[in-house]
Amino acid sequence: MTSQAQDQALWQSFREGEKQALGRLVECYYGALKHYGLKFMVDEAVVEDCIQELFLQLWQNRLQINETDCIRHYLLKALRNHILQYLRVQKRWKFEELDWDNSGIDEVDSETLLIRQESLAGMTKTIQDQLATLPAREREALYLRYYENLSIPEIAEVMHVNRQSVSNFLQKALGKLRNRWFVQLWP
Repeated sequence: MTSQAQDQALWQSFREGEKQALGRLVECYYGALKHYGLKFMVDEAVVEDCIQELFLQLWQNRLQINETDCIRHYLLKALRNHILQYLRVQKRWKFEELDWDNSGIDEVDSETLLIRQESLAGMTKTIQDQLATLPAREREALYLRYYENLSIPEIAEVMHVNRQSVSNFLQKALGKLRNRWFVQLWP
């Protein structure tokens, strides 16, 4: 059975009320959901609560939930909605001012990498600095595309925009990063 077929079988089992399937969903996707949720610059406890609330809501509404081709996509979109709802309730969210974490790349372990550490850390810092200059929507689109490997249609659905907007976000962001990288290498 392929991975997609396994995912669909797992989703179907979950929708039919198998608690083990719910546990397997949590096990498979919790890490990715938490990593994505933390990008919204909310407390870790808030992200964990939103994930817990998401899975609780999914379980309670499992009979009404539709089939999906991509569980990861479905869950990321649902978590985004939960976090944005939390932020709305807290009156901390305005669409244009959505704060997005820039630290997409983990810090390098200096004891393990020694010589390569300085070079890699310098590049990491440069990339993080360049990502920090991008608008929040462009950073979010880049994250979903290159860290979560979502397709443009999936990103459009997660971000509640049309496909062309996603393509525009990605194209503009990559163009800006390319230009800034070029300028930094050859001032």
